Amino acid sequence: MQKNPTFTSLVAVGDSFTEGMSDLLPDGSYRGWADLLAGRMAARTPGFRYANLAVRGKLIAQIVEEQVPVAVAMQPDVITLVGGLNDTLRPKCDMGRVRDLLTEAVERLAPACKQLVLMRSPGRQGPVLERFRPRMEELFSCVDDLAALHGAVVVDLYGAPSLSDPRQWDVDRLHLTAEGHRRVAEAVWQALGHEPEDTEWRMPMPATAPPAWVARRVGDARFARQYLLPWIGRRLTGRSSGDGLPPKRPDLLPYEGPSA
Repeated sequence: MQKNPTFTSLVAVGDSFTEGMSDLLPDGSYRGWADLLAGRMAARTPGFRYANLAVRGKLIAQIVEEQVPVAVAMQPDVITLVGGLNDTLRPKCDMGRVRDLLTEAVERLAPACKQLVLMRSPGRQGPVLERFRPRMEELFSCVDDLAALHGAVVVDLYGAPSLSDPRQWDVDRLHLTAEGHRRVAEAVWQALGHEPEDTEWRMPMPATAPPAWVARRVGDARFARQYLLPWIGRRLTGRSSGDGLPPKRPDLLPYEGPSA
């Protein structure tokens, strides 16, 4: 990888992770790692252009159908692709189909840009990760194989101790906090060959006293009521949190936004 390369455009493809949930801005919109990364790149390159096609809740088939052709047509310098994790969290998941669709996405995106970026997504400590870990690791093995075959960069967030810490995750236990997104932006920044701005983004957070038993139970009850039960309801009815929502930033336009 070239050191401190100059890129003139970025297109981000994916689901809620790339949309930026739960890095909430005062106006109610989400920022997230992709916006932070674009801000850094724009600060180095006048006229830098950025599109973010991500929509929360999207499965890999929807990403391939709805986002990949748009990203290919844009022909940017850099494309980031993070997808498939929503599939692995479904009760019924055909991992063979997920691998095939991810392969199709990479085969179409890699020739359309100068640098394709793939990721091994972060995983929060807890029973949910343990239940779905085999599927996730099968997905990440596919990511590694595809990257080696097509010259993509892999950002290993799954192996970063800092991002497995529950304190880096929002109350919904599915999305990173603002600090978590900042660390992801740093990870991608370095993977693209830029000089580190935070050499310790992987390092665990300082230890703190765990919450009291009562506080944990209150938090569990709130999580179940506000997030888990609605999530289960959507799964049972075939709905998605992203149904009817447009891409976050559908056009590849000059970017003047937040920087890290």
